[in-house]
Parts: sequence; C-alpha cells; structure tokens
Amino acid sequence: MKAMIYTQYGSPDNLRLADVPKPTPKAGEVLVSIRATSANSADVRMLHGKPFMIRLAGHGLFRPKRTILGGDIAGRVEAVGSGVTQFKPGDAVYGDTSNHGMGCFAEYVAAPEITLAPMPTTLSFEEAAAIPLAGITALQALRDKGQVRAGERVAINGASGGVGTFAVQIAHAMGAEVTAIASAGKLDMLRGLGAAEVIDYAREDFTEQAGQYDVILGINGYHPLAHYARALKPGGRYVMVGGTDAQLFEAMLRAPLMPKRDGKSLGILVGKVTPADLRALAALIDSGKIKPVIERCYPLAEVAEALRYIEAGHAHGKVVISVQADGG
Repeated sequence: MKAMIYTQYGSPDNLRLADVPKPTPKAGEVLVSIRATSANSADVRMLHGKPFMIRLAGHGLFRPKRTILGGDIAGRVEAVGSGVTQFKPGDAVYGDTSNHGMGCFAEYVAAPEITLAPMPTTLSFEEAAAIPLAGITALQALRDKGQVRAGERVAINGASGGVGTFAVQIAHAMGAEVTAIASAGKLDMLRGLGAAEVIDYAREDFTEQAGQYDVILGINGYHPLAHYARALKPGGRYVMVGGTDAQLFEAMLRAPLMPKRDGKSLGILVGKVTPADLRALAALIDSGKIKPVIERCYPLAEVAEALRYIEAGHAHGKVVISVQADGG
C-alpha cells in the first residue's frame, strides 16, 4: 500500500510517499480501507518530536518508532480480527487512532475496535474525517472538564481552528451564550456557527474585564493564566485544550500551584477517544446541530504541504486529506 512515512524527526521535508506492507488486523483490530483522514497540530508535534516529552513517552528518543502519522480516519471496513463484534466488512466507520499508534496517512490501517464508531450517515468520507480528534476534544472540554450548563457564558479563544469551530457549535447546542475570539476575517463564519458575540483579538483583549465568563476554552492565542482567571466569574472554569508548547507547559506546571479564589478552576484537558463520544458526535451531526468546517483538502501525496499549512497557524476549520476514492 501507499503511505506517507518519516524516519527522522524534523520538518515536513522529511515526509515521503512510499510502498509499505499492508497491515493485517490482530485480535480486536479492524482493517480499514482509508478514504480520508485529516491533518492536526498533533501530527506537526510528532513530526518534529517536540516537546521532548513526546519522545520520552515512547515514540522514540532519537528516531520515531512509528513512521506513519495521522490519527483521524474515515473509511470502510475491509476485514476484522478475532474478537471484533461491532463491525463487519463493508461498514463505513470513522474514529481516531492518535493514542493507538496513529498510521492513518496511508491507504489502510489496522485500528483497535475501541477507536471506531459507525460514520455519520449524512456526511462524505472527507467530512467525517474532519471530526474525530477535534470534535472529541471540543466535546470533552466543554461537557466534562468545563461542565457547561445552559445559559452560561462561554468564551472560546482561538475559535476559528478545527477544535474551535466544533467548540462554538457544541457550546451553542448545549444552550450556552458563546463568545468567539479570532482574527477579523473569521468572525462572520463564527457568527454563522452560533456565536452570540465575536471579538477580534487584535483589537480587544477579552480578558481585561473581570468576572465575565463561566467557562473559558484556551485553544490558541496567548494570555497569562492569571488573566484567564481574572475574566472568570466566581466558580468559573478555564480549560486549556491547545496552543504552543510554552502555553501547554504553563498550564500543566503552574495551574495546579495557582491560588484558587472564588471557586475558580484552571486545568488542561487530555482528550481520549471513546466509541460513545464518537456516537454522540455522529448524533449531533445527523441531527443538524453541528457540522465540520473544512478549509482545504489535499491528496495523500501532498501531506507535507498540509502540515506546512497547519504549522503556519492560519487555518480556519479543518485540513483534510483524501486518500482513496470510495468504491461504493
């Protein structure tokens, strides 16, 4: 099969299209013929091997142990390993293999059954591939970590990216009043997704006024933790779900040490795909409450260009990779 591989850490220039063995599903795995996948900032971090703790986490100290990136997946089941009960050949599935070896910048992947769910019935494979990692992150950040309730004010900083566009829609579907913070050219799009208020980050600092929001999601765009805390109402929750390495380290190291006042909480989400949450997202999609926002679509041979675009930081919505045409 064809796959985009890398054998050393570094820039997208290290990626190359190669012929590699087609995987065989083991017990509990599903062999998926991949129709589409998507590019994420997680792929960029893995490609560079930065922050260094990525390497310490078992991905390879000097060279990557797993040479095929790509976590999001949408495709058809070709075969199943022993013990698989939820899927059969021909089923349309989608999911996220980020915590199970990745491997989706390829024509086939052997994915654990627990990383997959039936694909939303109303979407194309490209649309479905845009959902899993970003959608799961937004859902778990709002529902679980942020504990958003109807009527609350929710601010989403970095609202125009993959996670952000899902977060705006999910928070709106939960009955929250959403403030979306992004660049000026993306504000009309965010209004269309359900934001009640939009703020151009270049013209206004949304953290200056104290006690405005019940929940703040920090996805991109730097503000000190103390500024986020200032903007929260008593009992408010700040959830970090993305950003630069420096922001991630600050949230992990400093947030637990900051004094807690007025019941405010500051934390970071580490999302984990579950079949139940993939099904929950599919239900929201099929009911028309949320939709994937796709900015660009590249062929498999141009994954390097897709990652360069992600790395530049200007994407709005998702960047998708078309892999194989659907045969029916």
